[in-house]
Amino acid sequence: MKLVVGITGGSGVIYGIKFLEALFELNIESHLIISEWGEKTIRIETNFTTKYVKSLASVNYDSHNMASEISSGSFISDGMAIIPCSMKTLSSIANGYDDNLISRAADVCLKETRRLVVVPRETPLSRIHLLNMLRLNKAGAVLLPAMPGFYHKPESVDELVNHIVGKVLDQFSIPNNVFKRWAQSINRTN
Repeated sequence: MKLVVGITGGSGVIYGIKFLEALFELNIESHLIISEWGEKTIRIETNFTTKYVKSLASVNYDSHNMASEISSGSFISDGMAIIPCSMKTLSSIANGYDDNLISRAADVCLKETRRLVVVPRETPLSRIHLLNMLRLNKAGAVLLPAMPGFYHKPESVDELVNHIVGKVLDQFSIPNNVFKRWAQSINRTN
């Protein structure tokens, strides 16, 4: 399996980092693009270095290099996850404005009918945000907002983050035990 991963400057870069860690542990080939603000947000929100995050990926790309192999439909992948996805990036993809490699790689997934999973991070949502999400959904993208469930009675922020990471892995049919599933949670309480 081969996945493209985009990390943008939306708050919640920990989702992207934990997703990359999961792919690394599962030996899944990952092609990473971190936007300029994604790199800044890693420094602002976490204790991780950009060097560490990039070390988790099989291949890294400069977000400004529109000549990268992943900007072409001839690059075969199993899809792409943008985790987290800023409203700027979401708007760019929804409106076909491929101004950087993340939005271009996402556009390639849509045009080649490959799985595109977008994890938007914003609240509250404006009408413009919602319309752009609807446009992306109609184009074939999966919108998976960072809205963790609480049925598994999380005891840490890590458990909340892993809930979303597991849901994204599920979208690519990647077997995982990253989070407690509904049945596991119900059986624990009964």
